[in-house]
This record gives sequence, C-alpha cells and structure tokens, in this order.
Amino acid sequence: MRDAVAAALAGAGQTLESFELNTRVAAHQVQPGLAPLPGVRNVVAVASGKGGVGKSTTAVNLALALQRMGARVGVLDADIYGPSVPAMLGLSGRPESPDNKSIEPMRAFGVEAMSIGLLVDTDTPMIWRGPMATSALMQLLGDTRWGELDYLVVDLPPGTGDIQLTLAQKIPVAGAVIVTTPQEIATLDARKALRMFEKVQVPVLGIVENMAMHVCSRCGHVEHLFGQGGGQAMAAAYGVPLLGSLPLDLRIREQGDAGTPVVVAAPDSEPAQAYLRAAQAMAARLAARPRASIPLATRTL
Repeated sequence: MRDAVAAALAGAGQTLESFELNTRVAAHQVQPGLAPLPGVRNVVAVASGKGGVGKSTTAVNLALALQRMGARVGVLDADIYGPSVPAMLGLSGRPESPDNKSIEPMRAFGVEAMSIGLLVDTDTPMIWRGPMATSALMQLLGDTRWGELDYLVVDLPPGTGDIQLTLAQKIPVAGAVIVTTPQEIATLDARKALRMFEKVQVPVLGIVENMAMHVCSRCGHVEHLFGQGGGQAMAAAYGVPLLGSLPLDLRIREQGDAGTPVVVAAPDSEPAQAYLRAAQAMAARLAARPRASIPLATRTL
C-alpha cells in the first residue's frame, strides 16, 4: 500500500514523506437476540468436526497473525477437557485475581489468553459432565478482565456437543472458521460442524485446510499425504471461501510444542505466511458482514 501511494504521488510530481497504517476493526452482527460482549468487538469461533486436525494450532496462529496485522487480540481456550493453548503460547503459572472475583488474562506475544489449563495442574483430568463444562466456559469468558479487543478467538473442542451449543446460544459470535484436513473422513465430520453453525445462525467465514501437503525439506518434492482438494470441494459445496491450505511442516509442530508458534518463531517462513494470508482472508470476510446494530458497550472495571 505504501508503494502504491508513493507511486501515485510520484506521478503527480510529489514525494511521500511518511506513511502510517492504522487498524480499525468494527463490531459485526451476531446471533439474533444477542449483543457484542463489552469491550470485545468480534468473537470468532475456530471449530472442527473431529480432533487431530490441528484446530488449536490453527486458532493460535490465526490469533497471532491477526495481532501482527495490528489488531488487538485475545484467545479463549474453550476445550475444557483438553486445553492446549497454554502450552502452545508458552504460558505457565496462575492468572491473577485483583478482586477475588475476576481474573486477569495472561499475555504472550502481544495477545491475551485464558484457559482452564491455567487454573488447574497440567496432569489434572477434568472429569465433568456437560453442564459443569459449559458453566466453566461461561465463567472463563465472563469473569476474565479482557482488554479492549478487536477479536477474541475461541478455540472450541472438536465435535458438536454441549460446549458448542452453549457458545452458539449464549455467546455473541460474529463468525466461525472450520478446520479440516483434506481426506474424506475428516471433511465428513467438518461438514457437520459447518452445518451446526448454519442452524444456529452463526456465519461461517471460511474453511482452513490443514496438512494439505508435505514439501520435502531436501528435494522440494510435494506430496499430498492426506489426499488432495478436500477443503476446496467442501468450500465449493457450501458456498464459503477456502481461507488457506496449510502445509504439513515440521516447524509448525516443533515450534508449537516449544511454546513459540511459527507465526512468532519464523514470521517470514512459508507456513507463517500461509497463516497470515488465511487471517487476512478471514478478516476481510468478516469486514464484509453487516455491522452490529447495537453500539459496542464499554467494559466497566
């Protein structure tokens, strides 16, 4: 954009002295009967029909990519039974509670984060029935002292159970992103997640196809280990965009395990750029949605 402005000015005999790009994100329409959360402009749910497709990795890297684009971003780990966001963001310790009622989110790489994994020991199983898990989710969302956020990325557990239904009925969601891998067995389950959001009137912003191909680090040969074109076919069938096809890359796994996701650890790498392009496409899709009819409320602290 800077080069385009400079070229236009040069054509008119002028010189560009300085250029500053600012981000302004509007609050967008949510489900009927709900209003945007105080201080949070847009809640974006990242979901999958089944586990093991890289949903949490995608959610964290999309959040960090949005932050690199200049947005104020938070991540809510809604996977009560298998929280992984703290490990991926390299977070440890316990969040603070200044008034013994609310919780300060923890921060990593410029994003705010909250997870049940920050409140219990890492090896403590959450042996809870559905109502207890959904109650915990509502507390994590409502009792966290989120700052003024443009996006709150919610990493949902896999499937279409109680937590997903609670999110759809009680939490104002501006849009959802579906994560799948190319093979048919994965897209079959991802279609169910997509249809769930359609039924509860949450717009699907697009599909992210994970592990779409593997590029040999020695010879550059490309192999489609999990099939080819599944995400594109699903996107075409449901009339939603394919936000990106992400590679099966060793760096994504290594850097996620190390607590420094690839968007932070290697921002110029092809995997990081793929996440950035997907985040840009998602943000553009959301920006084209109708804006919230109710003004964004200010959080009272």
